[in-house]
Amino acid sequence: MKHFLNLKDISAKDLRKILSEAKKRKNKRKALTTLQTDRDLPLKGKLLIQMFEKSSLRTRLSFYLAIKQLGGGTITLRSNELHLGQGGETLEDTAKILSTYGDGFMLRTDDDKKINDFRKYLSIPLINGLSPSSHPTQILSDIFTVEEIKKKPISKLKITWIGDTNNVLNSLIVASVKFNFKLSIGCPKKYIPHSSLMNWIRNQKKKVHIFNKPNEAVKDADVIFSDKVISLNDKVNVKQKLSHFKSFRITPNLIKKANKDCIFLHCLPRGPEVDRKVFLSKRSKVWHQALNRVHVQKSILLYCFDKLR
Repeated sequence: MKHFLNLKDISAKDLRKILSEAKKRKNKRKALTTLQTDRDLPLKGKLLIQMFEKSSLRTRLSFYLAIKQLGGGTITLRSNELHLGQGGETLEDTAKILSTYGDGFMLRTDDDKKINDFRKYLSIPLINGLSPSSHPTQILSDIFTVEEIKKKPISKLKITWIGDTNNVLNSLIVASVKFNFKLSIGCPKKYIPHSSLMNWIRNQKKKVHIFNKPNEAVKDADVIFSDKVISLNDKVNVKQKLSHFKSFRITPNLIKKANKDCIFLHCLPRGPEVDRKVFLSKRSKVWHQALNRVHVQKSILLYCFDKLR
C-alpha cells in the first residue's frame, strides 16, 4: 500500500514513472469521450472515497473523472455531514469505516495533522488533495504540463514563481529538488518560504533563488507560475497584503522580461495577481494545465494501488 501525501516522501524514480504512465494513457485516449473508460480497466471494482473540508472545483472533477476512466467509482463526502465533524465519532473509528467501505481515500483539508492522523489509522491508500503545507497532486500535474508543452525535461528549463509562499509553492520547491530544475522565487521579503523548508533544501545539497524584485526573478524564465495572493480562508488584512504584492503583479511588461517563448501557468482560481491580458494571452496555458490534472491523477491512483506498469 502506497500513500501520496507529499512529494518529499516519493522517490524521483517513482515520480517520473507516474508522469510516464500519464503520458501513455493520455495518448491512448485521443479517440475516447470523457466518460469512456480506458480499455484495460485497471481499477475495475475499486471505490475512491473523497472528502472535502475546503472548496474544490478542479481537484473534485479531476479525481472523479480519473477513477471513472480507470474503471472504478467514487463517492464524495463533506466532513460536516459525518459524525467526525460533530464530535460523535473519533477520527480513528472514521478511518476504520472508510477502510472497510472504500479502496482509497482522497482528503482535501485545512489541517495537516488530520492528514497524518488518517495515515496512521487507514488501511487503504491516502492521497493528499490539498493541505495547508502541500499540494502535491497539483504540482506533479504542472510538471507534466510544462514538459508536454516545452517538449523537453523540466531539468533543462528555468522555472519562476511570482507571488505568495503557500502550499503550491512548497510543493514546487520540493519538486525542484526531485526533478533537478532551476527555480527562482519572486516575493516580498516578508513572504519568503519557511526556514524549515529552506533548511531541507540545503540538506539535499540543492538551492532555490529568491528575489525581492520581480524583474530579476523572471529574467530568462521559460515558465512563470503564480497563484492567488489571498487564498480561501486566509486570516489576514486583505488590503494590506495586496498592497505588499502590488509590484509583483504579473503584467504584460513583466512577462516581457522573460524568454520570448515563456509560458504562464496558474493553478486557479485567479485574482488580481495576474493581469487579464496575460491570463488570456497565448502565453497562458491555464486551461491546458487544468485538464492535465485528470491524466496525472489517474497515474497517481495507479501508483497508490500498485498498478503502475
